[in-house]
Amino acid sequence: MEQLYDFSGKVVVVTGGSRGIGAEMVRDFASRGADIVISSRNKASCEKVAHEVRDLGRKALSVACDVGKLADIQNLFKKTMDEFGRVDLLVNNAGANVTKPALDVNEEEWDLINNVNIKGLFFSCQEAAKIMVKQNQGKIINISSVGGVKPYKRIAPYTATKAAVIHMTRSLAAEWARYNIHVNSIAPGLIATEINKKERENKEWLEKATKAIPFRRLGEPKDISQTALYLASGAADYITGQTFYIDGGTLSE
Repeated sequence: MEQLYDFSGKVVVVTGGSRGIGAEMVRDFASRGADIVISSRNKASCEKVAHEVRDLGRKALSVACDVGKLADIQNLFKKTMDEFGRVDLLVNNAGANVTKPALDVNEEEWDLINNVNIKGLFFSCQEAAKIMVKQNQGKIINISSVGGVKPYKRIAPYTATKAAVIHMTRSLAAEWARYNIHVNSIAPGLIATEINKKERENKEWLEKATKAIPFRRLGEPKDISQTALYLASGAADYITGQTFYIDGGTLSE
């Protein structure tokens, strides 16, 4: 079983890898032998996580990348290939959201959410797949959300993009299976990260949030990272086109 989760010699690219769920994935893959490419818009933040990877004895490359821009995505994969010469796993974790009534969403906010969550994710998949086709192997994990299947108020553009991620995952999985490329998705529920730290300090908000979760607690970044480890491992070699809902039972009610 341990061999299935040994990623020694593998190269893992994590977008949005400088904090929260992305940073947790970086640490977990590195602790199991992988070399890591960490990207986000802030290179300094990426470099902090890269130091942790190097402390674990693995190689790390930090790259500033706005996934809403194709040129940045292409640069990310060029630097990855220049440094490591291969890509075994891509985790599309970068995401954007604006919380406000649908009547108040403006064009700039709409474009931001769609450029990062759909355009950026698609072209990151495309750039990774160009490499993986030549390798005749590779895995891609897209981060969606339970919001992709469950309606939530005040985040309509975000939920629309996350629904698109689920469907895009299935389409790419069907198209690229012939190249031995696996494409799956993880849809987290409410996870305790830096993004919602202020809300979690509000007792009323926290009680309301946990009441909607059958396990009566928020998830942790580790819950998502462990699912990513499974999907990237040999234990999941016959799985593609699937979305795994890691939500404490939210969608079961």
